[in-house]
Amino acid sequence: MHQRSRLTPITLTDEERGQLKEWARSRTRARTIGKRARIILACDGGRTNRQVARQVRVTTQTVGKWRTRFVARRLEGLTDNPRSGAPRSISDALVEAVVTKTLHEQPPDAARWSSRQLASALGISQRAVLRIWHAFDL
Repeated sequence: MHQRSRLTPITLTDEERGQLKEWARSRTRARTIGKRARIILACDGGRTNRQVARQVRVTTQTVGKWRTRFVARRLEGLTDNPRSGAPRSISDALVEAVVTKTLHEQPPDAARWSSRQLASALGISQRAVLRIWHAFDL
């Protein structure tokens, strides 16, 4: 006889349910958060990982992972863990400065900024300017 594994039941508070529904509908949030929210909303009805996996169209392992993380850390468990590696060295303010100067200011002796000129003006590397331009399709 096949013994079923015991699933930790998920019971959502009204506040959690509202937040999960908002994340699931959001067009501005990352798609990954929306999918995780849909998984947990589907788990709320007492469904098995297999049933939820079929409904949300993911693997049973994916459902198990997010169910476990939600039970352990609630809504916070659905966000991404910090990545390994060195932290960002360029602040959001500096990224904003690069984009603003590129789009709204003209260099003193040219029609448009070169990556070298802009890097020199802001005190960052030319490579950093190029990465920002690429990220923002400039």
